[in-house]
Amino acid sequence: MLKNNVEILHNSLPRVEGCAFHPDWVDEIKINKSAVDRRIATLNNRRTVKKEYQAAWLLKAISCIDLTTLSGDDTPGRVRRLCAKARNPVRPDILEALGFADKGLTTGAICVYHEMVETAVDALKGSGIPVAAVSTGFPAGLAPLETRLAEIRASVAAGAEEIDIVISRRHVLTGNWQALYDEVKAYREACGDAHMKAILATGQLGSITKVAKASMVCMMAGSDFIKTSTGMESVNATLPVSLVMIRMIRDFYEKTGQKVGYKPAGGIGTSKIALQYLVLIKEELGDEWLQPHMFRFGASSLLGDIERQLEHFVTGRYSAANRHPMG
Repeated sequence: MLKNNVEILHNSLPRVEGCAFHPDWVDEIKINKSAVDRRIATLNNRRTVKKEYQAAWLLKAISCIDLTTLSGDDTPGRVRRLCAKARNPVRPDILEALGFADKGLTTGAICVYHEMVETAVDALKGSGIPVAAVSTGFPAGLAPLETRLAEIRASVAAGAEEIDIVISRRHVLTGNWQALYDEVKAYREACGDAHMKAILATGQLGSITKVAKASMVCMMAGSDFIKTSTGMESVNATLPVSLVMIRMIRDFYEKTGQKVGYKPAGGIGTSKIALQYLVLIKEELGDEWLQPHMFRFGASSLLGDIERQLEHFVTGRYSAANRHPMG
């Protein structure tokens, strides 16, 4: 049914090695907030993709979701149900109608606390879907350093292929960029072969310029991804912040030839917003970044809305959200 040839690639790139700390790279960063807002307005003011093209883009979005549960009342049963949804993110009848039943569509990853890593790894066995563990004293990152490093190692030993670390925001707020570099470098070493996503908690960093500088430092220290938020701050992912971080990714690539991934997280709950992020990535970084190994959404409710939109495309009717449960 889809006219577009929607290709879902799950191959991964080599690890980002980072580079030596270059304070001049940080010092030269200056952000024009007005220019950022004007660029984002071009996304908000245009018509989005429609009909079969929208359906194709939404299928792409599903493949880039880190399906997440980070609640104090998480149970093994809830995590197993979420893993089952990751394996089969869209009802079979909808995929059949879209001509997509045999494409092996899954979400990009499952994201959980360390305590649930083994449960998720077991539930996803044979699927090729990686488990991401939030770590380093998530969400505040204020545990002793050795405790944070030990948590990373424990999650990797339990089978996590991706580690979402949180940075110490105080290093950004005080401009101690060397300390931030050293911290993230230590996290990178503790991750071993697991890919590392550095969570900046952008809503707590004070200014968009500090967000840009923190992004550059984390990439220099070897982050495979940079990520906006824990999802638990009062302000999480936004399009202006995302533009700044994406431009830093482009700048780092031009300086080093190393390609860093991007993950917006928190507050991305509708298909319309997800499409704006995908368009931004395509226009700023290109199609290569529109793959699960280079771009992820950190989300829990987004998948349900996407599935509803896909059913509307197939049937012409919107269904109740409870017809598309997460688990």
